[in-house]
Amino acid sequence: MDGRARRVWVAVMGALFLVYAATVLIPVGGSTLTVLLGEWPIALAAGTAGGSLLWAAYRRTGPDDGDAPAEGGPDVRSALRNLAWAAFAWCAGALAYGVTGFLGPGSVVSLTLGDLFTLAALPLFVVGFTRLAPWPGGIRTATRHITDSYVCAAAVFSLVWQLVFSPLYEELGEGAGSLGFALVYPVADIAVLCLVIPLAFMASPGVRRAVLPAIGALALITGADLFDAVGRLTGQPVAGGIGYVVTFAGTALLGALPWLAQRRWTAARITGQGLYRFAPELFAIGALFTATVVLTGAALGTPGTAPVLPLAAGTAVVVLLVRVLGMLEENATLSRMVHNREGHFHELARNSGDVILILDRDGTVHHVSQGTAGAFGYRMEDVLAAPVTALIHPEDVAHTRAVDDLFTERGGQGVHLRLRVRAADGTWRHTESTVSLYEQPGDPPRLLVTTRDISAQVALEDEVKHLTFHDGVTGLPNRSYLEERTSDVLAHRAISDEPTDDVAVVFLDLDGFTAVNDTAGHVRGDHLLGQAALRLRGELDSSALLARWGGDEFAVLVEGMPHAQKAVDLAERLGRSIASQPFHVADREIVLTASIGVAFAEPGGDSGELLRNADVAMTRAKERGSGHVEVFAAHMHDMVVSRVELQIRLRRALEEGEFFLEYQPIVDLGTSRVTAVEALVRWDRDGEEAGPDAFLGAAEESGLIVPLGEWILREACEKVAVWRVSDWDIGLSVNLSATQVLSPRFVETVETVLLETGLSSEVLTLEVDEELLLDDGEEAVRRLRELRSLGVRLAIDDYGMGYASLAHLRELSVDEIKVDPSFTADLGRDDTVTLITRTIVRLGRELGVQVVAEGIERPEQLEQLRAMGCDYGQGFLVARPMPAAGVEALVGGEADVTL
Repeated sequence: MDGRARRVWVAVMGALFLVYAATVLIPVGGSTLTVLLGEWPIALAAGTAGGSLLWAAYRRTGPDDGDAPAEGGPDVRSALRNLAWAAFAWCAGALAYGVTGFLGPGSVVSLTLGDLFTLAALPLFVVGFTRLAPWPGGIRTATRHITDSYVCAAAVFSLVWQLVFSPLYEELGEGAGSLGFALVYPVADIAVLCLVIPLAFMASPGVRRAVLPAIGALALITGADLFDAVGRLTGQPVAGGIGYVVTFAGTALLGALPWLAQRRWTAARITGQGLYRFAPELFAIGALFTATVVLTGAALGTPGTAPVLPLAAGTAVVVLLVRVLGMLEENATLSRMVHNREGHFHELARNSGDVILILDRDGTVHHVSQGTAGAFGYRMEDVLAAPVTALIHPEDVAHTRAVDDLFTERGGQGVHLRLRVRAADGTWRHTESTVSLYEQPGDPPRLLVTTRDISAQVALEDEVKHLTFHDGVTGLPNRSYLEERTSDVLAHRAISDEPTDDVAVVFLDLDGFTAVNDTAGHVRGDHLLGQAALRLRGELDSSALLARWGGDEFAVLVEGMPHAQKAVDLAERLGRSIASQPFHVADREIVLTASIGVAFAEPGGDSGELLRNADVAMTRAKERGSGHVEVFAAHMHDMVVSRVELQIRLRRALEEGEFFLEYQPIVDLGTSRVTAVEALVRWDRDGEEAGPDAFLGAAEESGLIVPLGEWILREACEKVAVWRVSDWDIGLSVNLSATQVLSPRFVETVETVLLETGLSSEVLTLEVDEELLLDDGEEAVRRLRELRSLGVRLAIDDYGMGYASLAHLRELSVDEIKVDPSFTADLGRDDTVTLITRTIVRLGRELGVQVVAEGIERPEQLEQLRAMGCDYGQGFLVARPMPAAGVEALVGGEADVTL
């Protein structure tokens, strides 16, 4: 009902109510006129209320429209329909009263047609009400509700009898037999009111507020029926016919229910078909109506006596006895459940693999479970013979002091301990224990201890920790461990009073190792790395830490070097150990050399600077040729100067428009159709084309990558937007650097470029390397989520080279993964690489992520990728990078390539 309809309703009903009240309460005319004036407005109000309810049932039932309400809530349509029929029944009853009252006075000792209509309204009201406030589930709950409602109704009726009808009963004398018919309405109304009110308070708060107008309407009608009953017995309307006014108000309030409560209910479906749906309500109404007949029938007994009140109290006592029997049966059931659960708990404790102990504060054992033998090999009498502290490792005894807090802070949380416990065979087992306070009446407080053996778990944790900080190929510490150890050493050196000894780092790169992988395969290459690690380890003592830095690079952290020359001598020995004798690989002898860089810790320098200097020195050694040793020194500053000059030149190149784009197609491997292009930047350097490897590193270091990246993004988006206007469905991929993503306004830049170029966000795929997520994880993830909110797609480039890939796929919900070209290069040559690539493709398909294989250069690679189910690919075999004109030529050829 909209706002205008509400205002019309209130105005009409309010005016009608005032006129009606004035007409009825002011004594005008005879009794017939009073009946006519009393009944026709009630019929009008009830009929209007029924129409309002029925209109709401078929037009709107609340905030959720439709005929498919959610299961478990109120069935609003059914409720309003039944309440509407109840209102129509009250309307028919009022009309019948008006007609019979006009024809002649009714008899107080019989039920008229109007009475039958009015009584029929009550079960319809109950059915409609319980569609909003559902009937309690289960036979026991329903029975308990009925008995409680009956006792409540008997109590209320007894009070009404004592205050209202008992004096009338004495006055009637010989005519007291008519009292039963007069009591039918009040008793039935009170019974229904006591039945539905608890249902409202058992419902949800929203439904409760929605049904309160219905309860108020029934309460008004109940009061009016009390006035009517008194008027029937005395022969005069109470207070000039106030009962008519109250009935009018009640039916009007019922009609206002849909728009008073429309924001309170939610639609729901009630299962069941036909009249079977209303079985609980009909049963309850039948039980209460039977009680009504018993009470009112008692009023027809011998004149001069008043058996109504004793019968009401007596039947209430009988119902209470039934309720008590039900409670006794429920208590017996609960006792059996408690007993059974105690048995279950004892059985679980007896057969549990954990050890359960009850201890005194001094460690004396009072009880031990049978799981002790299986867990630690002790007999029960052995455990009971000595305090439990005798079995705890001496280094862990101090941890048990936290248990004392349980006695000083009663009711506190339990204590969790990890201790080493001696088993019967003398070995130390890692255990996890939960200690809590155990109190029994009449006994001093004790401790309840549950202990389980976690030796296997600790061993697994140690293994995982070892794998996290060690290389799986050589068994050496890995890059992460070396970085952490170097940082600790320099921190300790910084706070030392006399840091006289030098700390040095030696970087070593195997010259020519790439050729070994290409010719013999990665498996044999890994075998060679293992041999190299053994040789290097043989040249070191306890003051040096050897680690695998990555690929074919090793690093050595040397502590406590009294002279710098010692570190240089060590570097030369390491180089000789590599080149002194050949490596045996697949029945072949391979001779390798090593390029070595040495760097010394500077005062105040950090670990990152030290490792970086050693890496620079190693790079300088490789530039000089194989097998050289280079020490980082001041003359290497020239390299830094060259880098700065390159950065200045790049900035001028961006200003003068020397950069241009080429596009490498990404092809559907199944249909050979170009689905997207990857934008690749080139530099026209004095008439020669320079690839990204020649300048992107310097651009990244100088921060120039941010404006350069914006230019690349805008140029590519403009070009692809033009192609798409020409009805070519093609996507765009653009690579991002870490500096771009972490720049302050990068997300706003992407949004602005998309708006200005008119390119749809879902067409754009932004590619990031895993290193970005590893080095700046939290901030990078936040920025990438902001990009996803724009609607752009995300891809992880060079997938498979990092060690957190699965976590990133889950955290970011990426749209695409691009298989690293190193995997594609060894397809068909290395079984391990082939298996890893197949796993990546399968993972992508199962996660619903698009997989693109990069670096496809040979036909056999293409065939294996197709067999694996890889859908997309790019590479020189598919299509080389080309200028925009070349892509447009593909457009003219319907964007297909020959594969």
